[in-house]
Amino acid sequence: MVSQLAGADGPAEPQPAPDLAGLAVFTLDPAGLVTTWSVTAAGLFGRTADEMTGQDIRAVLLTGPGQRELIGRALAAAAAQRVWSATVAVPAGPADTRVSLHCEPLAGPQPGVLVIAQQLRPAGRDLLREAATRIGTTLDLPRTAREVADVVVPAFADAMAIFVSEHLLTADEPSAQQPADSAVVRRLAARLADQAAVVTDGLLRPGEALVFRGESPSLRAMTTGRPVLFDRLDADTAQRLARGPGARHMVSDYTCWLAVPLAARGTVLGCATFGRAAGRSRFEPDDIALAGELGAQAAVCIDNARLYHRERRIAYALQHGLLPAEPRGPAGMEVAHRYLPVGASVVGGDWYDIVPLAAGRAALIVGDAMGHGPEAAAIMVQLRTAAHTLAGLELPPEEVLRRLDRMAAGMPAAPFASCVCAVIDPPGRSAVLARAGHPPPVLARADGTTDVLELPDGLPLGLAAGAFQPAQVTLPPGGTLALYTDGLVEGRIRPREPGLAALRDALGAALTRPGSSLDSACETVTQALRQRGEDDVTLVLARIRPQADVCAAGPTAR
Repeated sequence: MVSQLAGADGPAEPQPAPDLAGLAVFTLDPAGLVTTWSVTAAGLFGRTADEMTGQDIRAVLLTGPGQRELIGRALAAAAAQRVWSATVAVPAGPADTRVSLHCEPLAGPQPGVLVIAQQLRPAGRDLLREAATRIGTTLDLPRTAREVADVVVPAFADAMAIFVSEHLLTADEPSAQQPADSAVVRRLAARLADQAAVVTDGLLRPGEALVFRGESPSLRAMTTGRPVLFDRLDADTAQRLARGPGARHMVSDYTCWLAVPLAARGTVLGCATFGRAAGRSRFEPDDIALAGELGAQAAVCIDNARLYHRERRIAYALQHGLLPAEPRGPAGMEVAHRYLPVGASVVGGDWYDIVPLAAGRAALIVGDAMGHGPEAAAIMVQLRTAAHTLAGLELPPEEVLRRLDRMAAGMPAAPFASCVCAVIDPPGRSAVLARAGHPPPVLARADGTTDVLELPDGLPLGLAAGAFQPAQVTLPPGGTLALYTDGLVEGRIRPREPGLAALRDALGAALTRPGSSLDSACETVTQALRQRGEDDVTLVLARIRPQADVCAAGPTAR
């Protein structure tokens, strides 16, 4: 309850419905004397109003070690018109019970303190069940860490911080050997029961990199794989915290600490540090065992999020590393391109490339390796790299495809891929094209009419076809050549022929729209024809700039 009230000014996140069981209200005057004692307070603490009214709360109820100082701070906060919260242990029958206290200043002719008290659920199986329900709702690493801290504070501890080894966040796999005298970690989340989330995050910044050194209990927990109980912070941590505003006073409130390793799948990921303030019972053996079970649950969820983060990072790197960032043709050509991966995939099997050649010419290549995701991307990058190298050797399109086919046939589990290669000659206003099982290019004229270039089909790459037939076409003034992958024109509910007709219509309309550029036309056509997440989509448009136009003999291909 405290964390929800304190975090009301932070980012809104879904919270469980409030549990009003064990909730009580009473008031104190500025000196700490009880002025009102409700029926719910009598039920929670087992003391009647006659017993409590007019008594100093520190003399009859909150009498444990350090509790007098805590109530003194609460009264001082109320006098300064500030809210104050803490968790304390109070007598309740044969044993103590843990209660969260939320104190707010009372205004008016008789100032004082409004105290909202709530009994915290027993730390044990209930807390573990709550952890299983609330932790790991997403695969977002920072959010998962925040969920752990929200479960723990204040139900089990007054403070908590979660750290993960930096090398596990940046490297692909755990390092076999790590130095035992220090560890670089990153704080994922922290919570303090008596501080608003924005204050805690300002003092204990999420994502901050730290170094645990030899005397650090947290380092000992990580290196030994066992919980470490301690009474005071190590010198490095205390010095680091003391730099923050109000941090020295905050640290002095905590008298018992516990560091627990976070281990999952045989790897120590980092550690969780728990703190309890004065006025609350110290960590007993049962508490340490419970903290270990909480740490084990949290570690699995954090590791799942970490691994997902790693895969996303790899996929992002593939997406931006495998496809050319800004492929450009020679000065005599204008080129526009779009690539849209399927669904939630970041990378797939589509690729395109532009390779400048001698005499102002350029090779345009579009390919499609079967499949999606990392597997298709692994095949794609090999074919794209080979195609770029072969085209750069000034080989004709049919020879580029023949060598790609031979390479693909020799790969383990020979892939199935299609490809089209065009060498465009702006001074000659012509192009030589060849394709291997790929959809035919489309030629759009300046007036918006279009033709499908019926090139010799050729078998897909990887089948060792051995030969591909080229075709030469003339590019009319203002004409645009469109190379694409089949995701643009066909899908489960749309055959290729209607898809080709839709492409021709969209291309003619986009290119003749007043003020339309080649890039905007490419965007318009791609968005208009993309399927509902069925396949990757690639479209490349190329046309010869007007200053490169020359008179050419021979008719335009029809």
